[in-house]
Amino acid sequence: MKQKTACLGLFSAVAIILGYVESLIPVFAGIPGIKLGLANLGVLFILKKYSFREAALVSVVRILVIGFMFGNLFSILYSLAGAALSMTVMTIMLKKTSFSLIGVSVAGGVSHNIGQLIIAMLIVQNASVFVYAPALLVAGVAAGVVIGGLTNEILKRVHL
Repeated sequence: MKQKTACLGLFSAVAIILGYVESLIPVFAGIPGIKLGLANLGVLFILKKYSFREAALVSVVRILVIGFMFGNLFSILYSLAGAALSMTVMTIMLKKTSFSLIGVSVAGGVSHNIGQLIIAMLIVQNASVFVYAPALLVAGVAAGVVIGGLTNEILKRVHL
């Protein structure tokens, strides 16, 4: 139990640090919401090693800390919505399919962006935000491949 708690704390801290590092990287795409999602490395690792519950805890801690430090209430709302949908999709895929971790991560990246678009649509009360969907979906696939690949490498090297 102590080892699990320490692991959750460690990966929450790693996710927060990676979220900070990512906040320093300028976004060149010109489309709001496009990020690599480095902080999701810790969340995906915990989801693979433990369960939805532990990964959700790490995700919520990460979102709240990063949101209060580097964002605002809206960034927290968007992140929570994206994370909730993403975590649900990734958990189902890990349990019910034979997709690789990269495939699971891609689905997580895409569903995260869809969750954010849905919240944006509800906030602005206009479906025109879906004009960003193609770019966000491509970005979600690219980020999912990178994050899934990096998480695979971490899983090979970190034995808990």
